Order: sequence, then C-alpha cells, then structure tokens
Amino acid sequence: MIRRHALLLGVALALAPVLPALAQGRTLTPEEQTLIGEINAHNSAIRTMVGRFLQIDTNGGRTEGTFFLERPDKVRFRYNPPSREEIVSVGRGFYVLNRQDETYYAYPQDTIPLRQFLGEKIDLLNANVIDVTTTDGYMTITVVDETVAGTVQVSLVFDTETKDLAQWSLVEPSGAELTFSLYDVEKGVEIPRSYFSIPATYKGLDPGTRR
Repeated sequence: MIRRHALLLGVALALAPVLPALAQGRTLTPEEQTLIGEINAHNSAIRTMVGRFLQIDTNGGRTEGTFFLERPDKVRFRYNPPSREEIVSVGRGFYVLNRQDETYYAYPQDTIPLRQFLGEKIDLLNANVIDVTTTDGYMTITVVDETVAGTVQVSLVFDTETKDLAQWSLVEPSGAELTFSLYDVEKGVEIPRSYFSIPATYKGLDPGTRR
C-alpha cells in the first residue's frame, strides 16, 4: 500500500523549483520559460484554496477527500471514510492524524518538500527537470528530487489557460505510482483557523513505528 505521506511528496514537488536547463540536456524554449513564469505568478497569488481530490494508486485503488490550503505554511487533506486519516501542516511541522484513535505522527517542516508549495512565493525555475511537454491545453513538467523517502519522480500537469495545477503523478522510490487530481476548487475562501490545528486530546506517536 502506498503510504499517505506520498501525497505530501507529490504536492511539494508539484510546486517545487524547476531549472531552465533540463537534466537530460534540452534547454527550455522562451515560450516554455514564459509559461512557467506565468504559472509561478498565478499560483503565488493564490492565498487560500479549498476543493476536493481524487487519489489513485498503482493497483487502481481510489481514495477521495477534501483539502484546505492557506499560504504560508498551512494545509489540510481529509480523506473520506472509511479512511480515518488526515494530513495537516500548521506551520511548524506536518502531522498524519488518525481520527478514530485520536493519535498523530509528526514530521519536521523542513524535511518534507511540501513546504515549497506552501511558501509565500512559488518559483518553478529552480529544480531538477527531466522533461517538459505541452499538449491539448496542458503543460506537463516532470521533475526528480531527493526527498526524505529517497529519489522521487513527479509529472505535474498544469492547465495552460488558467495556469492552475490540475494533476500530478508520483513515482515513489519503491516504483509504486500515485496519481492525484484536484477538482471543485475554490480560491480566496475564508478558512476557519481551527482547520489548521491539532486537537489537544490527540496523542503523538513515534514516526519510526509507523507502517
């Protein structure tokens, strides 16, 4: 089973930096650089965002849920039942919550790449790109990155008209794949502060014991 924190890696890389010179040697065209610059500006201007997500794993398993994002440094992914998990960033770390057991695993903020997606400014012209393609109204940017879980490859799909992130596909170090799509997205929505907090009744567990 693909671990939930793979979602964190995917989101992070979805708006992690991208280099103009590709790892395989092709240089981005002026048109590609311009479009990526527009994607940078558009997404940096989004301060809050809410919507739904669909996650599909290597075996075709489908999981849905809702997400809430507020820049800087706050995000919450809530998986629909029967899942009991939520992933929360409250600005000082990432937490994987179990709603039934009222427990959580904590991960330092600076060790999870999602911090790059949640920052004040997004810059897609500074990371390890291995491919860029544009077709049927979408730009796909494929990047590789060294993360706490090992080498991860992500293909990011942006709508070239709206500049919104529509989907990403993640390949984990194990070779397992995860596709994550966003829909019913609303921007500029006021989000209650309580959405980015950990209930006082929840007990912290050692991440090293997590399967």
